[in-house]
Amino acid sequence: MAEDIRKFFVDFKHAAGNMNKLIPDGTKAFMNLFAATMKEGKLSVKQKELIALAVGLAIQCEPCIKLHVQKALAAGATQEEILEAAQVVLMMGGGPVFTHIPLVIETIDALQS
Repeated sequence: MAEDIRKFFVDFKHAAGNMNKLIPDGTKAFMNLFAATMKEGKLSVKQKELIALAVGLAIQCEPCIKLHVQKALAAGATQEEILEAAQVVLMMGGGPVFTHIPLVIETIDALQS
């Protein structure tokens, strides 16, 4: 599974580059929104990434989960903080969230190995 997750990041980077070539205006607009939203502010980047991960987990967006686990770790979040955020989502979202938490754990493991 770790190899699948690592492959996801390589494939996603390629797909995002291709998207940028095909729809540059939309890609640029989204990336500008992302950069403006996710920069340090009243909330830290780590806090914002944990929120983004929580939303991705709540809506069951597997690419979002993987990407925001990666970004949360890069922003200094620990495995314990990420899993605590996931637990809050589990409390709010129940069974469907429960089935996606293993993906969070597998992504952490893949990125930290």
